[in-house]
Parts: sequence; structure tokens; C-alpha cells
Amino acid sequence: MTAPSTAPGPLPDAVTATPPADRSGVPDAPVTALEGKPPGQRPPSRLRALDGLRLVAALMVACYHYGGRDGEIAKAWGSSPSHQFPTASEWFAYGCLGVQIFFVISGFVICMSGWGRPLKDFFASRVSRLFPAYWAAIILVTAVFALPAVAFATVSPSDTLVNFTMLQQPLGADRVLGVCWTLWAELRFYALFALFVVLPGASRHRVVLFCAVWTLAAAMADAADQPLLDIVLMPEYAPYFIGGIGLYLVHRFGNDAMAWGIVGVSFLIGQRYAVDELWHPQNPDFFSYRHTSVIIGIVALGYLAVALVALGKLNWANWRWLTVAGALTYPFYLVHEHLGWVAVETLHQDLDIPSHATFALTIAIMLALAWLLHKLVENPLTPVIKRSISGKRKR
Repeated sequence: MTAPSTAPGPLPDAVTATPPADRSGVPDAPVTALEGKPPGQRPPSRLRALDGLRLVAALMVACYHYGGRDGEIAKAWGSSPSHQFPTASEWFAYGCLGVQIFFVISGFVICMSGWGRPLKDFFASRVSRLFPAYWAAIILVTAVFALPAVAFATVSPSDTLVNFTMLQQPLGADRVLGVCWTLWAELRFYALFALFVVLPGASRHRVVLFCAVWTLAAAMADAADQPLLDIVLMPEYAPYFIGGIGLYLVHRFGNDAMAWGIVGVSFLIGQRYAVDELWHPQNPDFFSYRHTSVIIGIVALGYLAVALVALGKLNWANWRWLTVAGALTYPFYLVHEHLGWVAVETLHQDLDIPSHATFALTIAIMLALAWLLHKLVENPLTPVIKRSISGKRKR
């Protein structure tokens, strides 16, 4: 249950054109114009295309977890996914690159939601966004894995309790949710951004300086090979967060050479980390072989998609259902891997449903569960937690 996972971090919030943000990064009310943007270039009040991109990235990760790797999912299928999906599994193996796309989106959204708001409000929005569905997912997965009919191993009660803090990885505890290792990366990004941008007050100059210093410091940390520096500066993840921040500067201030320079450098560094992590020489003992050019291409497409959102080129994708899709992405991400194992085993081995139908049904079931978590957990608890932390009473 705690096997390493290459799923993305917490999916960024539903996004709107400008901060300050309300629940889930959504502003209290649309602002009339973006700073630096003439009236004719104002985007719609909600960036629904970014919600859709989040869903696409989440489905990429689900494809990876259900058909692009071995491990516990092979036990659920009864054989390796490469046997269940002889052709598709080669492409499913690229689904783990959704992590890069998610981190780019996160950089964009966190810069947007933290701009022009006090530190206390920023902290309240992050806690109220991340923890309700996360707590519910821990309880749900622990309960399901405790059932006698479920053959997958659970973690100790002590480690389960530590997981509620979201600090289980640095404390060395087993993870209830395999994907939650990326939440630790997100928390560190939030801390850096809060300390160096939100606390002193966001401005174009300060954000540009933050991106430049973090890029250089992360490269130096990689060269120094010091564990503490790696933990704080996250050289393997920093380029994606920084790239998203640069794209938000483009979105807020228009075409700007400095902002595009931040994006370009972050992509050049980021693709190198993606290749270094995911590429290996062809080896028949490995589950899959990922081509370098395809890895670079998928990372580039992720940057390009967020860039099109930043430039307003996808404003036409303003369908309301994308808002719902964006709201379901985070709870879907939390529960889809481990509960997906149980669903696949039940549908495919117990009920003898064919592989492709099981694959589709499992995704549908996880989306339905995500909708329930959103409606029954996030909707009631998020505003309560946010008001409690920020000290703002409901009007």
C-alpha cells in the first residue's frame, strides 16, 4: 500500500482570472481587469480551460496507475497490465508525466491566488482546500483496506494517525495514500512562496526575483548533493512550479520578455529532470521503455497548454461542466490509486468483466466517489475551516 508512486501532487484549485481568492482559489468576485491588460484583452471570470487541463492530467495519471506499471495493480488484474493491454500499456506508461503538468498548473494557480492577499488568508485557503478531502480519503482507504475481503496491506495505526498531518514522508512513516508523496512537494512550494512572496507582498519585481533566485539555488543544491538543500529547494520539481509562475506573469502582465525567459529556462531544466527520472536503456526486465523524444514532447505540451490558457487562447472553452470536472480532480486523485486496485480486482477477477470495460468502469466509479467527497466533505467543511483560520465570519 505504500509502494512508491509517480502520481502528481495535489491538483491545483479551480482557477479564476484574478486574486484575491476565496475557497479553492476562487476569487470572492470577478475583478474588472487584469493589471497590465487593456480592457479588450480581459479574460472571462473563470479559467475553465485550466480546469479541463487538470482533468486531462488526472486521467493521464489514472491510466498510468491502472495500466502503465506493475506492482499492486498487477495483483489486482491477476497479471501484468502489459498482458491486459499489450499495446496501450506502452502509452499508459507515459501517464506519470501528469505530475509535471500538475506542478506547472500549481505554480500558475498559487501565484494567482496568493497575489494581493495577506499571509493569514493565503494559509487559510491552502489548509481549507487540501485537508478536508485528504482526511476523508485517509479514513476511507484505511476502512476499505481493513475489510477481510481486501487482500492489500494496510499501515500501522500509529502511522495512519501521522498521515493526518500530511508530514508522514519527512517523518519516515508509511503512507496511507501512495500518491501523497507529492503533497509534501506542494507543501514545500507553498511555504517558499508564502515566505518570500506573500508575506512581503506580491509584485512583478518580487516574483521575478523569487523565480530567478530559486532557479539558481535549486541548481546549486543539485550540484552540492546536500540532503537538507534538496529537501528545501526541490531541484527536481522546482522548474515546473517556477514555469507555472512565469506563465502567470504572462497572463497578468501580457507578453513580457522576462516572464517568457523564466518559462523557457524552467522548461529547459524541467525536461532534463523528466528524462533523467523516466528514461532508461531498453531492458526486457523493465515494464516499459519510454522514448526520450516522447518524454520531452509531453512535457512541452503541458507547458504549451498552460501557456495557451495564460494568453487567453483557450477562453472559448468556457463550458460550465469544466468547473465540475475541476472540482472533482483533487478528490479523484486522492482515492483513485488504492481504491482502484480494489475496484479492478472486484470487477475483473470476481465478476469476470473484460479488461477494457473494467478499466473504464473503474475510472467512472472513482469519479463518482470523487463527486461524493466533493459534495459531502469539501463543500461543507472547506468554508468552515477557512473561516475558522482566517477569523472571518460568514455574512
